[in-house]
Amino acid sequence: MHFQSVTFDLDGTLLDTIADLAEACRLMLADIGEPPRSQAEVHSFVGKGMAVLVERCLTHAQPPSAEKLQAGIEAFKHHYAAVNGRFTLIYPGVHEGLQAWRESGVKMGVVTNKPAMFTDALLERMGLADYFSVVVSGDTTAYKKPHPEPVLHACRLFEVPPAYNLHIGDSENDIAAARAAGSPTFCVPYGYNEGKPVDSADCDALVSDLLSAYRQALTFKTS
Repeated sequence: MHFQSVTFDLDGTLLDTIADLAEACRLMLADIGEPPRSQAEVHSFVGKGMAVLVERCLTHAQPPSAEKLQAGIEAFKHHYAAVNGRFTLIYPGVHEGLQAWRESGVKMGVVTNKPAMFTDALLERMGLADYFSVVVSGDTTAYKKPHPEPVLHACRLFEVPPAYNLHIGDSENDIAAARAAGSPTFCVPYGYNEGKPVDSADCDALVSDLLSAYRQALTFKTS
């Protein structure tokens, strides 16, 4: 195999977390006296981390004040900590794909925009933590995806050149981060993409699930 390591996005790639996120948003908005958002709206808001999710929930005719945003973030943290993993589902093909990657000996990690206080707990609750030797969360580095630093940071921890790391995600944020880092990128079509479905022209491969990603990686050739 060309790759020495593989990094996975979390929300929308490994785990379907939208029901937990929507419930935390519902409780947060009720706490601070703001109108509710539908699960479909929350789905379109996910992608650039917790603060942006809360800000999008609070934005109507204009963005929220700094005070309102901070109140929303604190309320969201409180409620999401309570529901994190409660309604989450593991996408089809994830267990099979992760097992195939593990058996290949490739180093495995998670690169997500979710804060570490939620990432680690969620991986443990869903029984996935033992697959990964590296976890880069939204507050691990000074930047979040689509900035390349989270992917580069994972590669440094792996001690693997970025060109030999494959990043697998579900959105333009993942594609942009991987491209800027110099890593090939595969995408799944089923996740959270801020209303902009990924296109096969934008990534190195559009795969149906993580087991398909593994099989595609076996024949991957650099240009």
